[in-house]
Amino acid sequence: MDADRQKTTLFEQTPVPQAVLAMSVPTVLSSLVMVLYNLADTYFVGMLNDPIENSAVTLAAPVLLAFNAVNNLFGVGSSSMMSRALGSKDYDAVRRSSAFGFYCALCSGVLFSLACTVFRGPLLALLGTDSATAAATGAYLRWTVSCGAAPAILNVVLAYLLRAEGASLHASVGTMSGCALNMLLDPIFILPWGFGLGASGAGLATFLSNCAACLYFFVLLYVRRGKTFVCVKPSMFRLDKRIAGQVCGVGVPAAIQNLLNVTGMTVLNNFTSVYGPGAVAAMGIAQKIGMIPMYIALGLSQGMTPLISYNYAARNPRRLKDVLFFTEKLALGFLGVMTVGYYLGSYWLIGLFMENPEIVACGGRLLRGLCLAQPFLCVDFMAVGVFQACGMGRKALVFAILRKIVLEIPALIVLNRLWPLYGLAYAQPLAEVVLAAAAVGVLARMFRSPDFREGT
Repeated sequence: MDADRQKTTLFEQTPVPQAVLAMSVPTVLSSLVMVLYNLADTYFVGMLNDPIENSAVTLAAPVLLAFNAVNNLFGVGSSSMMSRALGSKDYDAVRRSSAFGFYCALCSGVLFSLACTVFRGPLLALLGTDSATAAATGAYLRWTVSCGAAPAILNVVLAYLLRAEGASLHASVGTMSGCALNMLLDPIFILPWGFGLGASGAGLATFLSNCAACLYFFVLLYVRRGKTFVCVKPSMFRLDKRIAGQVCGVGVPAAIQNLLNVTGMTVLNNFTSVYGPGAVAAMGIAQKIGMIPMYIALGLSQGMTPLISYNYAARNPRRLKDVLFFTEKLALGFLGVMTVGYYLGSYWLIGLFMENPEIVACGGRLLRGLCLAQPFLCVDFMAVGVFQACGMGRKALVFAILRKIVLEIPALIVLNRLWPLYGLAYAQPLAEVVLAAAAVGVLARMFRSPDFREGT
């Protein structure tokens, strides 16, 4: 059918720069809008000039980041399976993979909400809240997690499934529509001239925006029925051993990778909370600003992944390597420039979010350390993207363990002792330098293997 030929053309015949840009530009734009959406909570809550309300958003961040464990398990896992099945022309497996990912994500979101609601007290303690920040953090989590886990997860997973078949623009429009709505609702629910709900209002805006994004995707799938491989029919869902194994083979390591990221952020927040709400607010703002280059790298990686998956399954190693090298050069050049800009303008950037001079001074120093990781993080993202695209989940898991358990968390402990508070910002750059060197070595060795030689 025409849709099949169009997808084949994009994956197989379109010039590499054009194909990468067609897949990556919408994904990067979507990622940037998502950063603005994450920054919106920080910005509008910061306008209250209340460190406790701002700390609530920062302390709750690990729980929202934990959503990505489910997103990665069923989004990354199913999309990798879908793209590889497209490359081998197994269209039934493409549809069944998407149905498997969708319904497993839905069930996981509901279970996530129930677990976080039942164990709310221990969860707040684990996040590093105290008597001053517990109430505001709990109010933010009520909307974003207890009510909003399922729509937040489905929003991202559906975007992954659409991107897997080459519909990057549709995936990004859905994600961006929810983010845009969130930015419109934030000031209405947060600020005193609106409902004045503070951090709780930020959570409510997030919940409503994720519901709107899910509605967009459901309407899109109905309109495009018969023209898309993404299938959410209950009849197409089954616990097929082959599909579950392929999805989980990539998705489980990706989920563990994310849980390790949550662990690292929780450790960082607990170290930071010792220095008071002002330090937590400063670190939170610095982290949110640092997400902009990180999400650009992530968007480029996600954009290239379906192209890598398809050409790996189609036995076209030359095109696979061309896709990777073009994307890597594009990302490194852009992030190198952003790192310099962040380092020179760190205090000004923090000042955009809080007028408190102490928080600006602290956040500016922290941002200067955090931004140094970005070019090296880009290399790591691309390597992990290749591993996930080719079904090599174990390699991705090894890199995740190296990043958090072996390198970053020990570095947090040591650097915080040597340089209280400010040393925390340099743990990630230290870890990423080592990982970038390892990524180059592993990819070079992998490309010399029989699966990646010309003519295989």
